[in-house]
Amino acid sequence: MSEIDLEIYQEFKKYGKFLREHGLISSHGGNISLKRGNNIYIKRTGAMLGDLKPTDVVKTDLYKEDSKILLASKELPVHRNILLNTGALAVIHAHPPYSIVLSFLYDEIIPIDIEGSYIIKKLPVIQLEVATASDESAAKVPQVLQDYKVLIIRGHGTFAHGSSLEEAYMWTTVAESVCHLVYLAKKIGIDVEKEGLRNW
Repeated sequence: MSEIDLEIYQEFKKYGKFLREHGLISSHGGNISLKRGNNIYIKRTGAMLGDLKPTDVVKTDLYKEDSKILLASKELPVHRNILLNTGALAVIHAHPPYSIVLSFLYDEIIPIDIEGSYIIKKLPVIQLEVATASDESAAKVPQVLQDYKVLIIRGHGTFAHGSSLEEAYMWTTVAESVCHLVYLAKKIGIDVEKEGLRNW
């Protein structure tokens, strides 16, 4: 394993573990990818994201198909298109529970807390006929992420991007925090759509 491949594996392992420990994925759910030059590094299909081994990180061409795509996550096309169309260097796909639950109620989620509002003005929710590893997701998700750092696919989960895995992870956690607070507010009877609610 080269020095750069070892560095990338360590980054994957770090953020995969973070995602699992904070309940943002199930054992084998979610995906991580990084762009380096003309290559994309992505989780191997079927690998346990919270406990990655060096062989669980697949390096393949960013621009064209090669034999390594057979090992890569089935979500490779959407990761590839996000990296190619947003200028991002990193992508995280997670399954945060509160984000998924609220995606059934809203087409967009507006933060009710000060910190969430400062970081995310609006969290878009998109509806797909086939939400997982589809041509539709590979086309629509990157298009929306040209204007946003994170989105929710209804009933499926979040895609976030950034200049690093740390940034993509930050967007993922902020989105889930925003959704968690909206969920809790609704649970105790607060009208989260009430005019003036956000006048702190």
